[in-house]
Amino acid sequence: MTTEDAGVLDLDTPPPVLAEVVRSGFVESRHRGSLVVLAADGSVELALGDVTAPVFPRSSNKPMQAAGVLRAGLDLTGERLAIAAASHSGELFHRDLVRQLLAEHGLNAGQLQCPPDLPLDPVEQETYLASGAVRDRVAMNCSGKHTAMLAACALRGWPLESYLDPANELQQLIHRVVEEAAGEPVTAVGTDGCGAPLMAITLTGLARAFRSFVLATPGSPERRVADAMRAHPEYVAGTRRPDTWLMRAVPGLLSKMGAEAVQAVALPDGRALAFKVEDGAGRVLGPVVGRALDVMGVETPEGMGRVAVLGGGRDVGEIRAAF
Repeated sequence: MTTEDAGVLDLDTPPPVLAEVVRSGFVESRHRGSLVVLAADGSVELALGDVTAPVFPRSSNKPMQAAGVLRAGLDLTGERLAIAAASHSGELFHRDLVRQLLAEHGLNAGQLQCPPDLPLDPVEQETYLASGAVRDRVAMNCSGKHTAMLAACALRGWPLESYLDPANELQQLIHRVVEEAAGEPVTAVGTDGCGAPLMAITLTGLARAFRSFVLATPGSPERRVADAMRAHPEYVAGTRRPDTWLMRAVPGLLSKMGAEAVQAVALPDGRALAFKVEDGAGRVLGPVVGRALDVMGVETPEGMGRVAVLGGGRDVGEIRAAF
């Protein structure tokens, strides 16, 4: 921002460094981005970079999308609702539940319009390939969301073949849910990696949305999504994923990361944070969210946010937060 007018973005000033890569004591890379922390009353407590510019939250939008299918009348609970808001790892229990959901709603995998993919988790991917399996729509990390969207459209009699069209009644409903939760208008609509419509909001709006979910009235669609995600984090992510570890480690915490290095977190008292790393480097998510939670006074297990830098197979450094 210029000193003359804090409301005008100075394009000559790059975003601050949120994380750096240290190898053998030498800083070899830096990752810039923007981050916002909201106080319990919803006011901005910390802003690094431009937190009022629109971003694509990518999969951090999934809680809002899951609330949309509930508002459409689809009755999901427990693990089934958690996987509707998931970027799952493609582990066997994820794939089995997606297939169960499809069958329960009279659907089949051929109706899914997410692209065929391999499991997201590297360990699971090796096991999957060793079994002779190939890329499959059910294994794709967004298959739970797509199944829920299809089921909601089937319930309401909305067109199944165009369930991903921004003009489809379900996507229009989700659009409204995003705007209501963020407290601001969607400024752009794009196409996510899975093919679903993607709504752009600001980082401040994204943090507000997560805050609204944890503070929502019990039994409301938003609170039901937050509660299901927190109760079943392994279905939101996987057994070896940071979102799972965070939600298990910090009581009442809601977390959802997205592609291109986006993450949003909310605490049960209404505090929230959201950030976007400018270059999309997902490797820095853990250190950045760990440091942000530390700034907020939230204890996380030691080493949770540390990412080792390897040299010759040995630990020779780390990716660390720089704010």
